[in-house]
Amino acid sequence: MIDLRLPVEPLPISEPLVVRLQDANAASEHDAVLIDRSEDRREYDYRGFSVVVGAPASADLHGDVLMLLPGKQSAHRLIRAGSNHNTFLLTEQCDQLCVMCSQPPKKYHTDLFDQFLIAASLAPQNAYLGLSGGEPLLHKGRLFEFLARIVELRPDLKFHILTNGQHITEEDADFLSALGGEKVLWGVPLYSPEPELHDRLVGKPGAFRQLERSLAIFARAGAAIELRTVVMKQNNSSLPALSDYVHAKLPFIQHWALMQLENIGYGRMNWEKCFIDTSTDFGAVGIALSRALVRGIEVSLFNFPLCTVPQPYRHLAPSTISDWKRKFLPECSGCPLAATCGGFFEWYSREKGFIRMGLCEA
Repeated sequence: MIDLRLPVEPLPISEPLVVRLQDANAASEHDAVLIDRSEDRREYDYRGFSVVVGAPASADLHGDVLMLLPGKQSAHRLIRAGSNHNTFLLTEQCDQLCVMCSQPPKKYHTDLFDQFLIAASLAPQNAYLGLSGGEPLLHKGRLFEFLARIVELRPDLKFHILTNGQHITEEDADFLSALGGEKVLWGVPLYSPEPELHDRLVGKPGAFRQLERSLAIFARAGAAIELRTVVMKQNNSSLPALSDYVHAKLPFIQHWALMQLENIGYGRMNWEKCFIDTSTDFGAVGIALSRALVRGIEVSLFNFPLCTVPQPYRHLAPSTISDWKRKFLPECSGCPLAATCGGFFEWYSREKGFIRMGLCEA
C-alpha cells in the first residue's frame, strides 16, 4: 500500500500550505527545490524556508504536490506526479448513509477549495484528477467556483467527480452546459430500478426520484455521466431489470460501471449482509452485462479481479483499483494475466472473499 501521507517537520505556518516538490529549478512560486537528501530525509528550499520531508531513498517525489497543515508532522500527498490515481477529498460531509460506503460521512467540513485549486494548477500536463467526498455538491457554490477557475487556468486538465446526484437543480443547467462534457465525467450511483430499494440502500427516502430529476438535468446540459452500481446481495437479483431501465430511461449515459464491494468503512461493517460472491454467482451480473452490450451500452466491471470473472466477460474488467490501495495475493504469483488484472483492495480479506480463485489462462 502506498502511503498518501509523508512525515514532515512542522513549519511556522498558520494556514494550510501547498507546495510542489522539485529536484531542481523552481517553475512557480509554489515550488520547493531540493537542496539536500539522505537515506530517508529530503530537505527543500521554499522561499527561504526549509521544508524537510521523510521518504525512502527509492521514492520519486519530483513533481509531487503536498499540502502541509499548521502544527502537523505529516503532509497530504495530494498529487503523485507519476500516478494516474490522484483524487482530492473535497469534504467528508454527506446527506446519505449508503450501506456499502467506503468513506463514512462526518459532520464537520474544512473548506480547502483554495488549496485544492493551487494543487490542481500544479498538476502534470493533461492530468486526470478525481474529486470525491462525502458529497462534493453539498458545497456546490465552492465546487463550481473551483471548476470555473481551474478550467480557465489549466484547460488541459480533466476531472472525474463522484456525486450522489441529490443537489443538481435547473439553475445549474447553464453552468453545466458551459462546462461541457469533455472536461468533467460525473460518477453517479444508481443501485436498483426499484425506488424503494435504492432509497433503502442509500438511507434517504425520495433519493431515487430526486436522482431521476438530476440525471435529466445533467442530460439536457450535455454533461458526461458514468453510472455506478455496487453489486450486493440486496440488489443482485434486480441487476437485469436495472439494465433494462438504463436502456429505456438513461440512454444518454456515457458509461455504466458494475462495481464489486470494498471491504472498508460501512462496507466492512455490513459485509456479511452485502457481499455477494460473484465468482460463484455471476448469473445476474452476466445477464445485466449481456443486455447492456446487445443494446450498445458501454459497460464495465470495476474492482473485479480477473480470476473471479467468467472468461467471456473478462474483457469488460479493466484495472480500476487505485494503485495506492491495490494488492495482489500470494496465489496471484505466476498468473499470466497479472499485468492487466486490477488485483484486490489492500483491505481485502481472503477468508471472507471470493471462493473461486486461481491462475487465469492466458
